[in-house]
This record gives sequence, structure tokens and C-alpha cells, in this order.
Amino acid sequence: MKFFPYKSTCLAAVFCIAFQSAVWAASPASLSDVRFHSGKQHDRIVFDWSEMPGYKVDLSDDGKCITLTFRSAAASKWRGNGISSALVKKITHEEKNGRLIVKIFLHQPAQYKVEKLKNPARVFVDVVHGKAGKESAALPSDGEQPEKVSGGDADSGNMKPGPTRDFSEIELAPGLKKTIYSRWNSDGPVEAFFIEADRNRYQVKPALDGGQVVGRESVSRISAEQNAVAAMNASYFDWSGVILGMLKIDGVMAGTTYMKRTAMGIMEDGSVIFGYPYYSASVTLGKRSWPVSGVDAERGENGLVLYNHWYGPSTRTNEYGLEFLVKQGKVASIRTNNTPIPKDGVVVSVHGAAMDAFRGVKVGDMARIEEDMGADWNHVKQVVGAGPRLVADGKVQVTAGAEEFPSDIRYGRAPRSAFGVTKEGNYVFAVVDGRQSSSHGCTLTEWAQLLKQYGCVDAMNFDGGGSSALVINGRLQNSPSDGNERNVGSALILVKK
Repeated sequence: MKFFPYKSTCLAAVFCIAFQSAVWAASPASLSDVRFHSGKQHDRIVFDWSEMPGYKVDLSDDGKCITLTFRSAAASKWRGNGISSALVKKITHEEKNGRLIVKIFLHQPAQYKVEKLKNPARVFVDVVHGKAGKESAALPSDGEQPEKVSGGDADSGNMKPGPTRDFSEIELAPGLKKTIYSRWNSDGPVEAFFIEADRNRYQVKPALDGGQVVGRESVSRISAEQNAVAAMNASYFDWSGVILGMLKIDGVMAGTTYMKRTAMGIMEDGSVIFGYPYYSASVTLGKRSWPVSGVDAERGENGLVLYNHWYGPSTRTNEYGLEFLVKQGKVASIRTNNTPIPKDGVVVSVHGAAMDAFRGVKVGDMARIEEDMGADWNHVKQVVGAGPRLVADGKVQVTAGAEEFPSDIRYGRAPRSAFGVTKEGNYVFAVVDGRQSSSHGCTLTEWAQLLKQYGCVDAMNFDGGGSSALVINGRLQNSPSDGNERNVGSALILVKK
């Protein structure tokens, strides 16, 4: 969260936090404790809850009273009487119409911030000594380490101050910041989470659970396996984990599509391109050639599929086909099914007409695989396809119709995930919660508008719904609509250079 300079000549300039939101409990949340710590740089009031209530924060006109209104909440224990310090004059509470209203009276206007923890359920208010500036608060006595507040760091690279309205910004490290968007609209609340990374300090790439396509795992698990700074869900996938869309990792294809769908590619210099790459490939064995139907996908009727090390240890195919192991430009072996996939080879799996075309092929015959994604994409090492496009050249441009997305993705409010870039070229991971009382989600157009408001000049949609998850430093940031993380087919990870 970012502090803004307090100007004594204008009380209206005192920073005021907008509405905050959390999961509303079906029954009143119970306040179990109130704790207070007065430090050298800030005072902290901590509210411990049985479960997180919804709440809002208001500041009085004179800047001397912070009011927290907790919805569907009750104070089973109140230990706030007698709290006072050089900053805090007193704290009062009142229960009214199912709400707990807490007032923090200050001796004089001061900067403050309000944050929450989900596990354990905890809301804390920091009132800051002195004028605005970067806070590096001492470790409070209860052992909670506040996160670093952004602003004014001489070593911040090309990170620029983010938007302010409805956004709470926290600097996690030089060139890395987290932002929470929280707003109560007339038709309900919206809560979204962003992480922005300086491309000169960080790099992004897709990742698979255990380094293979087959199988699914949570974003948290994939993030831990890759020792990532941050991670979010990425491509669409089927029940087995097979990627439904373009996916290229470290220069090797791990998924393909023949539909016109938006993809993003990471160039050698870290810059990002967005567009519609195609995949066209053919295999020549001996004197016969055949077009490729797909990569690391289920083999279909009369089709030819390429299996490489991203797929897993073997092809998992049935006995109704033929498979050629290709290594160093030659056919190394021939099997009927479930061929082991080596790190240094590719399995050409054929069925029906494609199998008939290669019946005369023998071990030792010449083998050639030719792949083409278009001039702009052939040399891109990392590619993630999903879609639709949301923001292009600084303008909202939702292409769900042109990309023929089904109605469950195209219409209605839902949890959503997206990847974008700012005008400085920084990477943005974004997730909005949905289908919950704390956040009803966004339509694709609303999602695009929010990404533009944040500062993305280009952005695309990723898989969403129950798959939407954002993990930072090993911790899940959002509240997935399933109640816990869904196992997904792939993730986009952020790692230090």
C-alpha cells in the first residue's frame, strides 16, 4: 500500500483508504482480540477475527478519526479500552444493526494504512509518525512483519508510481510491487490483485507441474517447484492437463491450436509481443511426408501427433497406431504404442491414413520435422496462448467474438486472470475474484477497462473461473471461487534474472 504526502495546509489531502473487502461470513464474524503496539515509526492496532468480515474505512473531515465499519460482525471480546499513545488518543466501539463500528481517534491528522491477513483472519491499522515517506517499520512485538511500502527508492529501476484511486500499492522489492484493487460499485464489490515486475530485473516463462503436460497441479505447487517469485494460472486445458492452445517453453512446443486465438510471446530481450501465431508443421520419414495434427495432445483419427519431453515419460497411446522415435535426423526405433520419450528425441505417432502413408519406413531412414509459426514467432522461445485480447495499444479491445469463444467465457461476470505490459514494458500479472460475496467478478469488457485503468497498454485474458489464482512468494493472494486452488494445466511464473 502506498502512502501519499500529508499537506498540513489542506486536511482534504490526508490519505483515505477506500472500501476494503473480504469474504462475508454466513454468520457474524467474531472479534476475538484487539492488540496494540506503539513503535518508533508507526502505531499498530490489530483486530483478530474468527473469520474475515467485510469492512469499509472512512476518515473524518478534520482527519482526526478513522472509522472502521465491520459488516456481519460482533465483538465477543473487546480489549480496546485504555489504548492510547502519542498518536492515538483513544479507541471506541459500538455494535449496531449487525455491524461493529470502531473509531480510532487521533491527537492530530496522520497518515495511515489498513491491511488484512486471510489466514489467520486479521485486520490491522498502522498510523504513521511524521510526514510521508518510505516506511521501513521495525518488527512489531507480535511478530508480524509489515510489507515494505513503495515510493522514493533510488534503486527502483523503471518502476513508476501506480494509479491511486481504489488501488492500494505495496513495494515488495526493488522493481516489484503488489497492488490490491478494491471497490464497492452500486451492483456489488470487486476485488482484484496485481503484481508488476520490472522486466530489467525479472523474467517470465510458462511452467508445467513436474515439467510435463500430462497431469494437473495447483499454481502454488508449480510456483514452489520452480522457486518462483510469483505465479498465476495460464493456458486453457482439458481434464488430463493437456494444453488447449499455443504453448512453447524454452523453444520447444508443448501445445498447439488451429483456432485463431490470442497469444503472448517473450522475446530474447524480455520484450513482449501479442498476436495470432499459427502453427504449421510436417514430418518427412524416408520419402513420405504428412502434416502434423498437433503437439503433445491426444492422437486422433487419421492424424499425426508429435510427442516431446514436455509431454511426459511416454506417449500413453493405444495399440491402434504406429510410432517412430526420431533422434539426430533418423528413425531410431519403431513401436505400436506407448513409446518412451527421450529428452533428445521426438516420437512421431500416426493413426489411420497417416499410418498407411508411413508403412514402408524402416529404422535408419532419414527423418525431418519442419515447423513454422510465422516470421515474428519462429524465434520466440516462450509462448502462451489463451485469449481473448483485452487491451491493444492502450485501448480496450476485446476480441472474444472474433476468436469465437464460447458463451461461458464470453459473457457474464466471473473470476478472471490476465497478463499485460505497461508503457515502460513492465510485466503485469492480474487476477480478479468472482462468484463470491466479497467480489462478483468482471465481464471481459470490465476486466479490460480495469487493466487499462491500472496502466496496461497491452493485455490478454488467461483461463479464469475457478482456475484463477495468483501466488506471490509462495502465498496465495486471492480467494479462488472453488473455495481452494484448482489444479491447472500450466502456470506463468516470474523469476529473478
